[in-house]
Amino acid sequence: MPNRTYVLRGPDNKPYDSETPGLLGGHRKTKIYGRLDCRGAAQAIARGGYVASRVFFADEPTAIAAGYRPCAVCMPEAYVVWKTSSRLRTDPGTRQG
Repeated sequence: MPNRTYVLRGPDNKPYDSETPGLLGGHRKTKIYGRLDCRGAAQAIARGGYVASRVFFADEPTAIAAGYRPCAVCMPEAYVVWKTSSRLRTDPGTRQG
């Protein structure tokens, strides 16, 4: 039986073939990544339409490098860190340095 090939996204957000399945799933349109057992993603899949935009990543650094943000439902701690750092980058009243 031949090995199964999985299509994952790399840090450049381009697909590549892998013999190892991804550890995280994401949504191409919303640019959100999360755990494969995410309740929010499962609900979106059940409603339909979500599957066509589903992507997979080998790990969290790759998902971040590809421009995705953590899911607030299944990765709340990572989401808070992302949200805080996002505000610091975009808030004109915040001075760095």
